[in-house]
Amino acid sequence: MGISNVIALLSGVALFLFGMTLMGDGLKKVAGNKLELVLYKLSGNPIKGVLLGTGVTAIIQSSSATSVMVVGFVNSGMMKVKQAIGIIMGAILGTSVTGWIICLSALEGGSGWVSLLSTSTLTGVVAVIGIILRMFCKKQSKVHIGDILMGFAVLMFGMQAMSSSVAPLQESEAFLHMLTTFSNPILGILVGLIFTCVLQSASAAVGILQALAATGVVTFSVAFPLIMGIAIGAAMPVLLSSLGANVNGKRTAFVYLLIDVLGAVIWSVIFYGVNSVVHFGFVSATMNAVSIAFLNTLFRFATVLVLTPFIGTIEKQICKLIKDDEPAGPEQEDFARLEARLIEHPAVAIEQCRQALNNMALEAKANLEDAYYLIGNYSEKQFQFVAQREDVIDKYEDKLGSYLIKLTGKELTEQQNLDVTKFLHTIGDMERIGDHAMNIAECAKEIHEKSIVFSEGADRELKTMFAAVQEITYNAITAFTTNDLELAYRIEPLEELIDSLCDEMKLHHVDRLQRGICKLSQGFVFNDLLTNYERVADHCSNIAVAMIELESDSFDTHQYLISLKDVRSHSFDQYYEEYRKKFALPDD
Repeated sequence: MGISNVIALLSGVALFLFGMTLMGDGLKKVAGNKLELVLYKLSGNPIKGVLLGTGVTAIIQSSSATSVMVVGFVNSGMMKVKQAIGIIMGAILGTSVTGWIICLSALEGGSGWVSLLSTSTLTGVVAVIGIILRMFCKKQSKVHIGDILMGFAVLMFGMQAMSSSVAPLQESEAFLHMLTTFSNPILGILVGLIFTCVLQSASAAVGILQALAATGVVTFSVAFPLIMGIAIGAAMPVLLSSLGANVNGKRTAFVYLLIDVLGAVIWSVIFYGVNSVVHFGFVSATMNAVSIAFLNTLFRFATVLVLTPFIGTIEKQICKLIKDDEPAGPEQEDFARLEARLIEHPAVAIEQCRQALNNMALEAKANLEDAYYLIGNYSEKQFQFVAQREDVIDKYEDKLGSYLIKLTGKELTEQQNLDVTKFLHTIGDMERIGDHAMNIAECAKEIHEKSIVFSEGADRELKTMFAAVQEITYNAITAFTTNDLELAYRIEPLEELIDSLCDEMKLHHVDRLQRGICKLSQGFVFNDLLTNYERVADHCSNIAVAMIELESDSFDTHQYLISLKDVRSHSFDQYYEEYRKKFALPDD
């Protein structure tokens, strides 16, 4: 085997890996980015998890990709380790489907119509159809189907290149001698393991073994330990993906390795133990692409079948091996949701952003209420609690903003684009509500330190104003977290009323100053509180406008507000009158 054959072999491996990736990505995109959500939502029991893991891996053609996705789910708190074990078992089985696809390369041409089933003809037809769809179709779904077909064609060309490059090996005495050493179970497993770790793909390793089998010199005694080693080596990409993950993420990644090691140990002991007594005749049988695909599938199926009843036991042992960390706070759990591994799966990542942003909104609302409580009930401990929560809200904005920006670089559906845009427009307003809550807490601190006491009229007006602000904040947060557009339409009328109340209250305060009821020192804090209340209402309005405008496929805040107030659309006057009566200022 000369240098040209080695280069041809490496070229074939490169084409094979690229074709498999292209085909898997195309299949995933055709599925509409819903595979991840299906995997997450429907993996409630072990059997269902195994079946789903098998199905998803068969579609995306990579057990590592499925397992890395699951590590991300567990790391972000979306899934329990026990759920993940079933899916990983399914992924280990599902990856054997690639071997059966590769078997198509073994189809030989014949005469007449049979020649149409030959590998070269089939690959050529698929490639032509794929490139036509890829270049001339504008619809994304058809382009992705073109990717699938092109990926399949490239994979087949890669397989043909590998088979052709290793053909001279059947005449090589050195190669035949090397193969016989692989029949030693320990050496064979070790070689398969190292080879797969280098390639980072069990499917590619099995494909190369199938190509070698075309030489007619690979026997069962050689193939079996290599296949067990390939299965163990496939855990390497998953283990690497767990670097930086939390404890449960590491446990999930280690499950992949543990299952394959257990499978290799169990079937090695059983097979070689029985063979030492019975001496199976098929051990020296020559393998081909189909028999290797069958052996690979059988080994994985038998491993999953035997270990599935012990999922609970596996979970307990994994938890003993990898100890728990200290429990994290609620915000840390939310930050863990924004798992970097999930960026590759936008449907899941957006859902995680939605949950984190909903919790950020609730934190901002709670901080506003706690800050108001400090007025007249000041305590340094409560003030520090508000300040700490404000820091958490700032971190939410930073982490969510960075995460969402990364998501915009991915291929998103129209609805996903709308969701990301809405979230990006909203996180700033949520953070600003938190800022104004902190400002209110500082006003409360000033009132406490300077022993400021408002007049009875000013105090009543401030309470009325905060009741209105509390209402608009509740409406905005609830509308956003439940996607309630009808509630969102109620926000702008109340925001306009709050603006009017602020102007009216400032005039009343000036009147009280002139009559000597209030002092000038009270006026600064009074105006600061009004300004912060008014700003909170403005940000609530921004949240509602983002929801309403994006729902109508446009985003022009200024034009929307002009239209809303000029036309008085969507019961604006009705809502305004309702709130005017509810939050009428008391008479002095």
